[in-house]
Amino acid sequence: MEEHAILEKEIDKGDFSRGGEASSELKALLRKLGINNTIIRRAAIVTYELEMNIIIHSEGGNIKAAVSSDEIFIYIDDEGPGIEDLEKAFQPGYSTASDEVREMGFGAGMGLVNVKNYSDQLEIDTAPGEGTSIKVVIAIK
Repeated sequence: MEEHAILEKEIDKGDFSRGGEASSELKALLRKLGINNTIIRRAAIVTYELEMNIIIHSEGGNIKAAVSSDEIFIYIDDEGPGIEDLEKAFQPGYSTASDEVREMGFGAGMGLVNVKNYSDQLEIDTAPGEGTSIKVVIAIK
């Protein structure tokens, strides 16, 4: 199926004031396309979690989204430290967020857990010191 890009957004490190913009924009775009609200919710949750991970853990990055007739594709690339232990990153409650971030109410250790739970397909390419690339696929039908 051919993908059609619908969103591309740069995300800055530590810019909590803009956290959630990409997920809100994606939600509005998917509504205009007539996508089912349950599917939109899943895509918004995934995008929000990935967006916040870029803000909290990386030096910046970007989020892209595309759709085909059957699927929503969400891609992120960041210039962060990479994920040192993927197995731990998927354990509910495991977090490497700083105390400052936790005091703001973020970094509860559910980001990648939620991404996995609301995705139909999840691919992660990461290495310590190399940044992280993630591809998520959510079936529309």
